[in-house]
Formats: sequence, C-alpha cells, structure tokens
Amino acid sequence: MATFGNLSDRLAETFKNLRTKGKLSAADVDGTVREIRRALLDADVALEVVKDFTGKVRERALGDEVSKALNPAQQVVQIVNDELITILGGQQRRLEFAKKPPTIIMLAGLQGAGKTTLAGKLAKWLAKDGHTPLLVAADLQRPNAVTQLEVVAKQAGVAVYAPEPGNGVGDPVKVARDGVKYALQKVHDVVIVDTAGRLGVDAELMKQAANIRKAIDPDEVLFVIDAMIGQDAVATAKAFQDGVDFTGVVLTKLDGDARGGAALSVASLTGRPIMFASTGEGLDDFEPFHPDRMAGRILDLGDILTLIEQAQGAFDEDEARKVAEKFATDTFTLDDFLGQMQQLRNMGSIKKMMSMLPGAGAMKQQLENFDEREIVRTEAIIQSMTKLERTTPKLLNGSRRLRIARGSGSSVTEVNQLVQRFEQAAKMMKTVAKGGMPNIPGMGPIPGAGYGGKPKQVAKKKGSKLGNPAKRAAENAAIASGVKPVGETASADAAGSGFGLGSGAQPGKGKAGGPTEEEMAALQKMLGR
Repeated sequence: MATFGNLSDRLAETFKNLRTKGKLSAADVDGTVREIRRALLDADVALEVVKDFTGKVRERALGDEVSKALNPAQQVVQIVNDELITILGGQQRRLEFAKKPPTIIMLAGLQGAGKTTLAGKLAKWLAKDGHTPLLVAADLQRPNAVTQLEVVAKQAGVAVYAPEPGNGVGDPVKVARDGVKYALQKVHDVVIVDTAGRLGVDAELMKQAANIRKAIDPDEVLFVIDAMIGQDAVATAKAFQDGVDFTGVVLTKLDGDARGGAALSVASLTGRPIMFASTGEGLDDFEPFHPDRMAGRILDLGDILTLIEQAQGAFDEDEARKVAEKFATDTFTLDDFLGQMQQLRNMGSIKKMMSMLPGAGAMKQQLENFDEREIVRTEAIIQSMTKLERTTPKLLNGSRRLRIARGSGSSVTEVNQLVQRFEQAAKMMKTVAKGGMPNIPGMGPIPGAGYGGKPKQVAKKKGSKLGNPAKRAAENAAIASGVKPVGETASADAAGSGFGLGSGAQPGKGKAGGPTEEEMAALQKMLGR
C-alpha cells in the first residue's frame, strides 16, 4: 500500500539485519527498537503511540519468548506484528445494524477528506450484500456537493434524497430528518447521511454536526479522515470526538504516496476502531479494515485473505468449472482465454493484487514497471480475430496475423507472442487438469512428478550394428525392404546356439533353421551378386 510504503521499506531493512544473527543480545534488541522508533516517527506516527509501541516491543523482545526461540529474528517480527495489530485496533469491528430498520449512518469529517465519494462507495458495498441504501444530501454548504452526491449515487446504482439545491441554500438538519422519514416510506433499510465539512475545525461545524446527530440519532457515526494529512489527523480526530463523538473511523486516500503513519495513531489515541479503508478513486476501491491484514501489508508479510476474497467476488464458480473441463478435454479456446482476462481485470488493479503477496516489497521495481494496459492490448488482439480463428489458432498464418495486428493497432510480433503464450498456458493447464505437474518454462521437469498419464513406449530403431560400413549399409537396406538378415533370424530362432545352428531345421525350407529361397535371392540381388 503506497501510503505505508516507506514505513514498510524501513522496517523490512531493520529485520533483514536480524536474520544473520543466531542469538540476539540486548544490544541487538536496543538497536532494532531504535530503528523501529525512527521509522515510525518518520512515518508521522504520533510520539505518544511510538513510545508505547517501542516500549512493549523491547520488553517482549528481551523476554523468554525470544531467547528460547529457534529463530529469534522471526520471533521479533512476530512481536512487532502483534503490537502493530494492537495500535491498529486489535479486532475488526463490523457495522452494527439497527434491530428495526432503517440503520442510520452519519458521515463526518473535514472538507476534502472524501466523504461524498465515500458515501457512494459504502452504499455500493452495502448494496452488494443485499441492502437497499439511501444517500441523503445534507451537505448544503460546499459548492455543488449535492450535484456530486447525485452523480455518485447514479454511478453506484443507489437511491438519493436531495430536496435542496445546496450551495448555501437549505437547512441541513431538516434535510437529514426528512431523509430518514423518506427512507421509511420507500422501505430503504440503510440511510447514509453526507454532512458538510470545513477547511479546519471550528465551532460552527461542530454545532451543525451535533445538531444533525441529535435530530436523527444515528446507529453509526463514521469519522472520515484523509490518511495524508499528517500529524493534524490526531488533533482533528480528538476535536471531532469531543464535539460530535463518533463510533468508527474510515481512512481515505490510502493509495497516496504521503506518510500515513498519523492515521495509524487515530485508533490508539481515540479508542475508536478503524472500520473501513478507501484505497483508490473507483467506487469499488473500498474494503473493510482488518487490523491484522493491514499489519501484514506494512510488514511485507502479505494479505492473502483479502486477495482470496477479491477473487471469489470477481470469478464465477460455474464458469471456472466449465473452463477446467475445457482444459481437461483440450477444448480451451482464445475466446475462453479472453473471458479469463476480463475476469482478472474485474478484480481491480493487478499491481494492488500483487502487492498483497508475501515478499512483494522485494519486487517493488518490477511492480512499478508493470503496465496495466497490457491486458487491454491483449483483449484488442483477440477481438480482432474472427470466430473461427479464436477457436482454431492453427489457422493463423502470416497474412491473417498481419491483418489482426493492423486491426488491433499492434505488431505481428505481439500477435505471435500472444498465440505462443496462449498455447503454453493451455498446455500447462491441461497437464494440471489431468492431475500432473506442468513443465514450467526455465525450470525443467520436476523430479518424481506425474504428467497425467502413462508414458508412451518409444519404439527402438532397428538397424545394423556391424562395424563394416559396406556390410552395415547392405544390412540396413535389407531391413528396410522387410527381409530379415541372416544373423538376426538365426539368433532369434536358435536361441542358445552360438552361430545359429542346432535348431534341427533344414536351410532353404522356410522353417526356423534359415531364410527361404526367395529371401536368399533377394539378399544376393541386394549385395550385387
């Protein structure tokens, strides 16, 4: 995650120095804690939180759990991970829905924190779970805030209640109260109230937000905070807690490149959990906040669970089963390949997905250089093919590939590379579908691995083994014409006899003792006699 990228790099470098030590001394622990303290302060984590965090890490690192561990370095990483989870809130906190609908959710925060866009993200996320959210435009101060909420609601596919034009016109308290009544009439089970923000904390803002809260009695008050505002995040959070109070925190702009450590301090200093995180500008760039998973990302331990959840949400199980059957029966086509690519793109940014893998920090440069548009170019190439060409790639001769390249705005080389990648992928997946292990390019076959079937018996080539070139050529010619050489017949028919004798058969009679007269004549003719 970009916001905590620098913090992740600093911590990874600190732990790297520990891995070379078989046993940690008190000096090693003190040096590690000192580096952790510097990394946290440089990331804008509040001083009070840093002191408490490093104190607990040092105490545990000098205790028995590290000194008796088989790998002290890994144990220290585990301690830092545990304490990081603690300052992020410990356990995940879910939304609490009202026993009698509608559930009322009020959004509060400074102007520019992203409340209006977040309202649409939250509404879309709730709609996916079967809820019927209603957005209420109670921000009547900021220019065009009402219009923006209407646009966001349309993009999210949810209803919006906006009786006032905004731009300084209307009573936000009345709009919020009427919005709840409207939700009851139209049977919406969730109401999300977007309130006004200011450029800074002031008495007027707090009074208005407090009046709205008093009027609608919300089940949840979410404090929306920009992860990039630095140390001011803590002061703002405390001011809102004193003036309005809130039940949970939402972090926005976690995809930014600023130091976001101050946002990590909010949960620890206010005692309110971080419930959601906004990770991009799209309405789907929104996810519940899991302290343990976020700690894993910061420490470059990966976030496989979130990656699996995203995959489950994007991929159709029935479609995946059909594709597996096609792999097994060797009927996987470029059309199927295109469908898989599109499903992969529906999961979101590939860079974000790869960054959730353990050790992704070591591939930082490769991730930065990865071009997300590669999938779009691949789709363009496949869509430039005819239906027959997609089902039968063997038809793609030179002229067809040139036409496809021109139609997709690519080069013939790129078309060739795509076809080659497709054939390799289909071959590997067919092997896997049959229960074997694929031969991964660059690695060679895996010893002891099955390949989905019995190995084919390769027939040995028949040929003469004579040392004399002339006789060897003559004997090979005889074999090619179907005539058995004398030696071969003798050795096969008179096993145990050193020279092909003793079989009891008369030569020239067509029996086991030797060749027939026709065979002898053919042999004489071949030898030129």
